[in-house]
Amino acid sequence: MEELKERIKREGEIVSQQVLKLDAILNHQVDPALTMEMGRQFAARFAADGVTKVVTVESSGIPVAFAVAHELGVPMIFARRKKTLLADPDSYVERVPSFTKGIVTDLMLPKRFIKKEDRVLLIDDIIANGDAARGLVKIIHAAEAALVGVGIVVEKCFQPGAQGLRDQGIRLESLVRIQALEEDGIVFAD
Repeated sequence: MEELKERIKREGEIVSQQVLKLDAILNHQVDPALTMEMGRQFAARFAADGVTKVVTVESSGIPVAFAVAHELGVPMIFARRKKTLLADPDSYVERVPSFTKGIVTDLMLPKRFIKKEDRVLLIDDIIANGDAARGLVKIIHAAEAALVGVGIVVEKCFQPGAQGLRDQGIRLESLVRIQALEEDGIVFAD
């Protein structure tokens, strides 16, 4: 997705060789037109898969997952990372480390929102080590729902997350693939 690559080049901030800050595009500020285009891109790639639910993790995955769900005409569900007073006690829970936060959190998804007959598309903003995605995959499997695939806005190819999911036989589609973060800029994989 060329427009997204250009925005990443202009507005992304290389923090280190491992970390790319995209808060002007994905994390704090969200461009509705760009986000809806991402939704159209993922919806087109998974249109023939009979998706019944789109699932993500709070919070950065929500805008893109919403755009995908809107395009596909299906509900979007997000797993919470923090228990609230209104949290459903009958939830799937999976403990996962967070690459960007440097802590371990619980992903919680109420059981009533994901059923055995669902065909689930997992959407997230960035994949690094893949811990959040693997946690959601475990939740989808625990619900006995079908995982049709994973859509990632930015795949960091130099970290093991995306390849690890592919090695499990999971279809993973990325809008942008980054090969390296270097002092003089971002190296895209394609």
